[in-house]
Amino acid sequence: MSVPDVIELDHQIACIDTGYGRPRLAACYLVESGNHAAFIDTGTAHSTAGLLGLLHERGISPEHVDYVIPTHVHLDHAGGAGSLMHYLPRAKLVIHPRGARHMIDPSALQTGATEVYGEERFHESFGELYPIAAERVIEAPDGFRLDLNGRQLEFLDSPGHARHHFCVYDSLSQGFFTGDTFGLSYREFDTEQGAFVFATTTPVQFEPDAWMNTLDRLMGYRPQRMYLTHFGEVIDVERLADDLRRSIETFAGIARDEARAGKDDLHGRIAAAMQDTLLQGLKQHGCRLSGETLRVLLEMDVELNTQGLLVWLQRLEKRK
Repeated sequence: MSVPDVIELDHQIACIDTGYGRPRLAACYLVESGNHAAFIDTGTAHSTAGLLGLLHERGISPEHVDYVIPTHVHLDHAGGAGSLMHYLPRAKLVIHPRGARHMIDPSALQTGATEVYGEERFHESFGELYPIAAERVIEAPDGFRLDLNGRQLEFLDSPGHARHHFCVYDSLSQGFFTGDTFGLSYREFDTEQGAFVFATTTPVQFEPDAWMNTLDRLMGYRPQRMYLTHFGEVIDVERLADDLRRSIETFAGIARDEARAGKDDLHGRIAAAMQDTLLQGLKQHGCRLSGETLRVLLEMDVELNTQGLLVWLQRLEKRK
């Protein structure tokens, strides 16, 4: 069996590269407690073989994986859940109440993602989506607590990036598994100043005010670390939270300003302004990668962020 790239972390946590897009773009996590384990996020169906290979390498029986826990139903986080669950006979899927129906019947997810990516790219990126039997699904509302063989996990409803998103607090590590709620922080952007973080405003439920409230709640736990899907563990949490708040405000401001300037090539103008803002921010952060390398690394996120901001602007317009 093939085994994915793994970063060993403290507190019996492994950060696993799911192989989505490019190296160290997207992660999921294996959390162990004694001889039991859980996956938090799953990657896509293409990730399943590697996750099973990792279990085999570590001597973890598939029967001892108790839970599969996507932070939300976006397919780089949850697309492989149905495929993975097929090989984990005792595992329960733990999911936000707003996302449960999409895991039981993923047809709407497939339709929505196909509209964004196109059919060919959808299959290339995500593979097949498999339904999960309703009796294997546990809905985790705000404040839900789960016992992983003595290890306590707490679930916080976390709107802002998506309404079907929760974050998972692990009391042992004093850290949150944040999905996309703590933004994007790629290791290529690390400098002597530490990590660089920015918001992900991908379609279709970006809500800046809700996101600010969510960040306040997370920070109320005084977390020592955050485990991001994109990508890996970050510390210096208070600084990064402040940086993320500024990024949310900046991206929302770009969208509003460009919309006021007119509708002609609104997509292109938002994308260009966002890219310029990120390039300037990375330069100030001390990143020494070339401008061309940075543009390549940021290309997908700038495009998806722009799409999400356009949807958000449409919602604002309808409220007038």
